[in-house]
Amino acid sequence: MAEHSAGILLHRLRDGRTEVLLVHPGGPFWARRDAGAWSVPKGLYVPGEEEPLAAARREFAEETGGTAEGAPRDLGMIRQRSGKEVRVFAIEGDFDPAGLCSNTFSMEWPPHSGATAEFPEVDRGEWFDLDAARVRILPGQSGFLDRLEACPPLA
Repeated sequence: MAEHSAGILLHRLRDGRTEVLLVHPGGPFWARRDAGAWSVPKGLYVPGEEEPLAAARREFAEETGGTAEGAPRDLGMIRQRSGKEVRVFAIEGDFDPAGLCSNTFSMEWPPHSGATAEFPEVDRGEWFDLDAARVRILPGQSGFLDRLEACPPLA
């Protein structure tokens, strides 16, 4: 059975250009990666136990410390190469990445040391115009940028 993930693609208009908020994964494996490493704030949920939009809002709060309260536009689902199904909602809003406060996870670090270290799930967030976002976002999520760009704004 495939895992399901839901997220919020927060977007805003600046100087006539659409910008999106992406987050960079925390932890040592992602520390030096930039291009193709950023993500929509998202996380796992269980269908039938939690609605995708509720999960997306919860995950946005957990990964950024912020809220995404605007009217959502469903950008649909994209199946990742891993088989995970990712559902994303676009919400127009603003967020100051300087205030980002993420939940954490623990893992053995350094490897084979027996020591456990704690890392933020997200180590930073940043606003990107769509061209820059296409370079930074995980390849399996780039379709959401296309869908956002093709989706007419809400009245």
